[in-house]
Amino acid sequence: MRLLSLQVQDFRNLPAVQLAPSAHATIAVGQNGQGKTNLLEALYFLATLKPLRAGRLSELVRWGSQAARVTGRFLLKGAEREISVEVGGGTRQALVDGKKAASLEDYFGGVSVVAFTPDDLEVIKGGPDARRAFLDRAVFNRFPAFLKESREYARALKNRNRLLREGATVDAAYLDAYDETLARAGARLYARRRALMAELAPRAQATFASIGRTADPAVYGYHPAHLGADFAHADEAALATALREALSARLRRDLDRGFTSVGPHVDDVSVTLGGRSARAYASQGQQRALVLGWKIAEIENLEAAMGFLPLLLLDDVSSELDPERNAYLMGYLAKSGAQVFLTTTDAGLVRAAAASDTLWLTVHAGQVALEEAPSQP
Repeated sequence: MRLLSLQVQDFRNLPAVQLAPSAHATIAVGQNGQGKTNLLEALYFLATLKPLRAGRLSELVRWGSQAARVTGRFLLKGAEREISVEVGGGTRQALVDGKKAASLEDYFGGVSVVAFTPDDLEVIKGGPDARRAFLDRAVFNRFPAFLKESREYARALKNRNRLLREGATVDAAYLDAYDETLARAGARLYARRRALMAELAPRAQATFASIGRTADPAVYGYHPAHLGADFAHADEAALATALREALSARLRRDLDRGFTSVGPHVDDVSVTLGGRSARAYASQGQQRALVLGWKIAEIENLEAAMGFLPLLLLDDVSSELDPERNAYLMGYLAKSGAQVFLTTTDAGLVRAAAASDTLWLTVHAGQVALEEAPSQP
């Protein structure tokens, strides 16, 4: 897979961008707040239909404009294919070769992207919400159908919570119906997360062993809270039954509080180092190495599953890593042969990932311009 061209129109602070990226590294240099991250987010949004940063779709449209559009032409399995996404009026529309996409599967069609941001480096010491989002981004990359499936779960959850807020007046028959829907949709998310973790965790643990600077082994795990089934071996039907039973068992609590307290939306990812909580006991450097190990494992896992490397987006990550681990990451990117987009405030931090065909860009006040390769220090 290769991105051949990218066009961005009125996306965040970017009025118009048109470029043909390098087959290897495209590096955008500029100070904070100028639009480097917006360029990466435009590409991420194109490839996933989801913003890289939380927010409403309307926030993606440049101030004073009615709509935003991002278009990319990709080389996929020897054939060229163009996909576009338009945002306007708080909605998005996906296009394939200029026509409305018949389905999400038709739109994605093998396009895959892995993003790595400074916020990701804080995942270990953050709360469960951040780790769930981190996990689910990886699940989506591996199983694009997860986007539709997670939306189905979110709709069922919203409806159940609305009924719970009615308290004692809620119709039990309606609640039972939503419980069935929520349990079935939740079981699918459980199965997707479990499949991803089975593939990715061993790779992440092996990568951390080489960069963690400790003999303590890392373990990444996921097991749903309050679920009675044997999670590792239960099929989807058994997972749905277990979730349905958990919903029933916690119904009184949920009615009192007005929200659903069990399901994929409240679970966490466990990360331990030497058998102890990485959040509580790992150093900041070790926590960041745990995240770096996960990201490298994600890239390698996608290559093994799809037969080609995903597009890689790294937003000023180098400035947040210590020199040794940054050198490891830049060396990995250079050797991988992947197509990479990097942003940085300091070209020297990412020079090791550059090659003779690297495309250098400068970003200032939303304007993206070509630049000659920076001279060696």
